[in-house]
Amino acid sequence: MLQEFISSKIHRATVTDANLNYVGSITIDEDLLRASNIKEWQKVDILNINNGERFHTYVIKGKAGSGQICLNGAAARKAQKGDKVIIIAYGLYNPDEMKNYKPSIVIVDDNNQIAECH
Repeated sequence: MLQEFISSKIHRATVTDANLNYVGSITIDEDLLRASNIKEWQKVDILNINNGERFHTYVIKGKAGSGQICLNGAAARKAQKGDKVIIIAYGLYNPDEMKNYKPSIVIVDDNNQIAECH
């Protein structure tokens, strides 16, 4: 049986923009995507530390090195510029895959630059 576990997390990213007039999604700096193993178009959960909002959206790749974390479309109603968020992706795994499994965790500083990778 497959079970759902966290595969990737970007921890305490700072929202750099909220663009209501966009189709939807979250734009994330390409460097953060690479470090966390989150893929463009992948479904993610966004957990807003400031207001407690939790919601799903999908990822669009942002410019590498920009530190961009931009909520787009309807998601822009769930956070404000400056809010801290946790971005989580999940995967389906069988029990054998979980024996020595560890998710990719990226901790960022206040400018969304990588501080630690686990």
